[in-house]
Amino acid sequence: MTMKNKAGTHFGRKVELDGYVFDSQKEADFYQRFIKNSGYQFEVHPRFVLEEATMMTAITYAPDFVVYDRNGHILHVYDVKSSLDGRYGVNTTAKLRFNLFQRKFKKAVEAVVPRKNDFKMRIYGLRKNVNTRQISPKGKVQFYDIMQNIDYDPAKIFNWR
Repeated sequence: MTMKNKAGTHFGRKVELDGYVFDSQKEADFYQRFIKNSGYQFEVHPRFVLEEATMMTAITYAPDFVVYDRNGHILHVYDVKSSLDGRYGVNTTAKLRFNLFQRKFKKAVEAVVPRKNDFKMRIYGLRKNVNTRQISPKGKVQFYDIMQNIDYDPAKIFNWR
Protein backbone atom coordinates (compact mmCIF):
# COMPACT_ATOMS: atom_id res chain seq x y z
CA MET A 1 0.00 0.00 0.00
CA THR A 2 1.38 3.41 -0.98
CA MET A 3 0.83 6.34 1.36
CA LYS A 4 1.14 10.11 0.87
CA ASN A 5 3.97 12.19 2.30
CA LYS A 6 3.65 15.67 3.74
CA ALA A 7 3.36 18.35 1.06
CA GLY A 8 6.67 19.82 -0.06
CA THR A 9 8.90 16.87 0.82
CA HIS A 10 11.29 15.48 -1.80
CA PHE A 11 11.21 11.94 -0.47
CA GLY A 12 9.61 8.94 -2.18
CA ARG A 13 6.11 7.84 -1.31
CA LYS A 14 5.65 5.90 1.92
CA VAL A 15 4.96 2.19 1.38
CA GLU A 16 3.25 -0.14 3.85
CA LEU A 17 4.24 -3.82 3.73
CA ASP A 18 4.04 -6.63 6.32
CA GLY A 19 3.00 -4.13 9.00
CA TYR A 20 6.02 -1.86 8.42
CA VAL A 21 5.94 1.62 6.88
CA PHE A 22 8.89 2.19 4.56
CA ASP A 23 10.10 5.61 3.43
CA SER A 24 10.21 4.62 -0.26
CA GLN A 25 9.51 1.84 -2.72
CA LYS A 26 13.29 1.20 -2.95
CA GLU A 27 13.40 0.61 0.79
CA ALA A 28 10.41 -1.77 0.64
CA ASP A 29 12.03 -3.63 -2.27
CA PHE A 30 15.31 -3.98 -0.33
CA TYR A 31 13.35 -5.40 2.60
CA GLN A 32 11.49 -7.92 0.42
CA ARG A 33 14.50 -9.08 -1.58
CA PHE A 34 17.32 -9.04 0.96
CA ILE A 35 16.08 -8.68 4.56
CA LYS A 36 12.72 -10.45 5.00
CA ASN A 37 13.76 -14.03 4.19
CA SER A 38 17.45 -13.74 5.10
CA GLY A 39 17.13 -15.92 8.20
CA TYR A 40 18.54 -13.14 10.39
CA GLN A 41 16.71 -11.22 13.12
CA PHE A 42 16.22 -7.58 12.13
CA GLU A 43 14.60 -4.29 13.11
CA VAL A 44 13.04 -1.70 10.84
CA HIS A 45 13.76 1.97 11.66
CA PRO A 46 15.09 1.45 15.20
CA ARG A 47 15.99 4.74 16.87
CA PHE A 48 19.47 5.27 18.32
CA VAL A 49 20.46 8.24 20.48
CA LEU A 50 23.79 9.56 19.21
CA GLU A 51 24.02 12.48 21.63
CA GLU A 52 21.88 12.84 24.75
CA ALA A 53 19.75 15.94 25.22
CA THR A 54 21.24 18.63 27.44
CA MET A 55 20.49 22.29 26.79
CA MET A 56 20.11 21.25 23.14
CA THR A 57 17.81 18.59 21.74
CA ALA A 58 19.13 15.05 21.42
CA ILE A 59 20.74 13.90 18.18
CA THR A 60 19.15 10.66 17.00
CA TYR A 61 19.52 8.35 14.04
CA ALA A 62 17.06 5.78 12.72
CA PRO A 63 18.72 3.54 10.11
CA ASP A 64 16.41 1.78 7.70
CA PHE A 65 17.40 -1.71 8.90
CA VAL A 66 19.53 -3.24 11.62
CA VAL A 67 20.36 -6.91 11.12
CA TYR A 68 21.60 -9.09 13.98
CA ASP A 69 23.91 -12.11 13.79
CA ARG A 70 23.06 -15.49 15.34
CA ASN A 71 24.37 -14.28 18.74
CA GLY A 72 22.20 -11.14 18.77
CA HIS A 73 25.02 -8.71 17.95
CA ILE A 74 24.63 -6.06 15.27
CA LEU A 75 25.87 -7.42 11.94
CA HIS A 76 24.58 -4.75 9.53
CA VAL A 77 23.25 -1.23 9.83
CA TYR A 78 21.67 -0.39 6.47
CA ASP A 79 20.59 2.97 5.10
CA VAL A 80 18.84 2.63 1.71
CA LYS A 81 19.55 5.42 -0.77
CA SER A 82 18.66 6.23 -4.39
CA SER A 83 22.32 6.77 -5.22
CA LEU A 84 25.64 6.88 -3.41
CA ASP A 85 26.25 10.51 -4.30
CA GLY A 86 24.45 13.45 -5.83
CA ARG A 87 21.25 15.20 -4.86
CA TYR A 88 19.33 12.13 -3.65
CA GLY A 89 22.29 10.16 -2.41
CA VAL A 90 24.37 10.36 0.73
CA ASN A 91 24.54 14.03 1.69
CA THR A 92 26.73 15.73 4.29
CA THR A 93 24.09 15.40 7.03
CA ALA A 94 23.79 11.65 6.44
CA LYS A 95 27.59 11.24 6.46
CA LEU A 96 27.75 13.07 9.81
CA ARG A 97 25.09 10.82 11.35
CA PHE A 98 26.88 7.73 9.98
CA ASN A 99 30.12 8.96 11.55
CA LEU A 100 28.50 9.70 14.93
CA PHE A 101 26.81 6.29 14.91
CA GLN A 102 30.10 4.55 14.15
CA ARG A 103 31.93 6.42 16.90
CA LYS A 104 29.32 5.59 19.54
CA PHE A 105 28.32 2.03 18.59
CA LYS A 106 31.53 0.82 16.87
CA LYS A 107 29.57 -0.37 13.81
CA ALA A 108 29.74 1.18 10.36
CA VAL A 109 26.59 2.22 8.54
CA GLU A 110 26.32 0.61 5.12
CA ALA A 111 24.71 2.90 2.54
CA VAL A 112 23.00 0.67 -0.02
CA VAL A 113 21.45 1.23 -3.44
CA PRO A 114 19.20 -1.67 -4.49
CA ARG A 115 19.45 -2.83 -8.10
CA LYS A 116 17.64 -5.55 -10.05
CA ASN A 117 19.61 -8.60 -8.77
CA ASP A 118 22.00 -7.13 -6.20
CA PHE A 119 22.84 -3.92 -4.37
CA LYS A 120 25.67 -1.41 -4.26
CA MET A 121 27.11 -0.97 -0.78
CA ARG A 122 29.44 1.70 0.51
CA ILE A 123 30.83 2.42 3.95
CA TYR A 124 31.53 6.09 4.71
CA GLY A 125 33.56 7.65 7.50
CA LEU A 126 36.58 5.38 7.75
CA ARG A 127 40.06 6.84 7.42
CA LYS A 128 40.92 4.33 4.73
CA ASN A 129 38.62 3.65 1.78
CA VAL A 130 37.64 0.00 2.25
CA ASN A 131 35.33 -0.34 -0.73
CA THR A 132 36.39 -1.44 -4.21
CA ARG A 133 37.39 1.28 -6.68
CA GLN A 134 34.88 1.44 -9.56
CA ILE A 135 35.13 3.53 -12.72
CA SER A 136 31.92 4.51 -14.52
CA PRO A 137 31.62 4.52 -18.33
CA LYS A 138 32.03 8.32 -18.13
CA GLY A 139 35.31 7.91 -16.24
CA LYS A 140 34.02 8.89 -12.80
CA VAL A 141 35.74 7.07 -9.93
CA GLN A 142 33.57 5.77 -7.07
CA PHE A 143 34.17 3.37 -4.22
CA TYR A 144 31.54 0.70 -3.57
CA ASP A 145 31.01 -3.06 -3.62
CA ILE A 146 28.34 -5.15 -5.30
CA MET A 147 26.60 -7.53 -2.90
CA GLN A 148 24.30 -10.43 -3.84
CA ASN A 149 22.84 -10.92 -0.33
CA ILE A 150 23.36 -9.84 3.28
CA ASP A 151 25.19 -12.99 4.35
CA TYR A 152 28.57 -11.33 4.98
CA ASP A 153 30.39 -9.66 7.84
CA PRO A 154 31.70 -6.22 6.79
CA ALA A 155 34.46 -6.29 9.40
CA LYS A 156 35.82 -9.56 7.99
CA ILE A 157 35.47 -8.60 4.34
CA PHE A 158 37.21 -5.26 4.77
CA ASN A 159 39.61 -6.48 7.47
CA TRP A 160 38.87 -3.86 10.13
CA ARG A 161 37.44 -3.81 13.62
